[in-house]
Amino acid sequence: MNYHKKIVVKSLADYLEVMSQSVFQTGISWRVVDAKWTGTKEAFRSFDPTVVSRFTMSDMAALAEDPRIIRNHRKIEAIVYNAKRLLELDKEFGGFRNYLRSFKSYDALAADIRKQFKFMGDVGIFRFLHIVGEKVPTWEEWMATHTTKRPVPMH
Repeated sequence: MNYHKKIVVKSLADYLEVMSQSVFQTGISWRVVDAKWTGTKEAFRSFDPTVVSRFTMSDMAALAEDPRIIRNHRKIEAIVYNAKRLLELDKEFGGFRNYLRSFKSYDALAADIRKQFKFMGDVGIFRFLHIVGEKVPTWEEWMATHTTKRPVPMH
């Protein structure tokens, strides 16, 4: 799986899946995320945000025991929360893409994503926006101004 290749977004599920990859990757190697991704996608019902947003505490507890996925309860809860928030913003802005494009700058959008969604840090936000085809600075420009760490390049 290429975690940096842009996609053509066809549905809200595409946004939630890309966002969820970033959530699960936080603090874990891509190799681990990749090894479990098929099972994760199955467990999260292909990331249909309407379905995921309705997961109950019992559903989340069952996911935390599911060996097909990275069993981090906080990340599972974050994905359910993010599904709900994605649906709310989609409704509020008449489309989630409209929300993403309602900001005048990358930095303003990234700051709002950080507030709106859980487990979305600097690199995860950059990766998410890049993959779903939103305008982002070049990786080099972003690295020069947004972090002192040197994560794996996005090329």
